[in-house]
Amino acid sequence: MLSFVLYVLLIIGMWRIFEKAGVAGWKSLIPFYNIYVLITKIINKPWWWFILIFIPGVNVIVAFLINIALARAFGKGFLFGVGLALLGFIFYLILGFGDIAYQGPIEVEVIDSDEKRDYDL
Repeated sequence: MLSFVLYVLLIIGMWRIFEKAGVAGWKSLIPFYNIYVLITKIINKPWWWFILIFIPGVNVIVAFLINIALARAFGKGFLFGVGLALLGFIFYLILGFGDIAYQGPIEVEVIDSDEKRDYDL
């Protein structure tokens, strides 16, 4: 019974997160599709990240990466993303019902490895 209550809390928080991100809230109710929409629409990662969720071992790492990217899309940091991954039923509610605005996915700047670096010692 407790797991059902925690799952309902997670879904309620996810519904609000989807709405804040401009995605219809009902899409959070459909299993597997909700994760696909979260990955491709809200945090703007490639579709094949969804496939990685089904690979044992890799799925744990990818789940953390998805939740960290979700936290950053809402202007939160790394530790908030870890909280989303470990205590989703609490942190999804904080993200959904708090005054935290969706800022969009954060793109990581890639540094060209061929670029000459000048170090002052």
